[in-house]
Amino acid sequence: MEQKIAVYRKEHFNAAHRLHNPALSDAENALLFGKCNYANYHGHNYELIVKVIGVVDPKTGFVIDLKVLGDLVNKHVIEKFDHKNLNLDTKEFKDLNPTAENIAIVVYNILRPHIEKKYELKIVLYETERNYVEYPA
Repeated sequence: MEQKIAVYRKEHFNAAHRLHNPALSDAENALLFGKCNYANYHGHNYELIVKVIGVVDPKTGFVIDLKVLGDLVNKHVIEKFDHKNLNLDTKEFKDLNPTAENIAIVVYNILRPHIEKKYELKIVLYETERNYVEYPA
């Protein structure tokens, strides 16, 4: 029986966003999203953890080369979102509310095609020290 193990790569990016649903009134948005709905946006120092689960390769001793994983995350996620206004500067959130939940799903969908299917992939995104999401759950 093959034994699986999880490896993690942690990255960081800073981004601004505004939580807003255009189908709702300004009053409804303010009530629903509070400070996160400020018209001039607000920012977070996001901590991104990419978890890859698989079997150790007997040749390398790795599940996956974490340097390669880090390069993938930086190229496809960090360069795309770091120091950006997610609502205004990215196509991914042009029509998608950039909640932590949606950001994690988007990151997963960006990375999944670049990581072999033999690996399980999970994304953990910390929006603050106390608030974080995991996808898939």
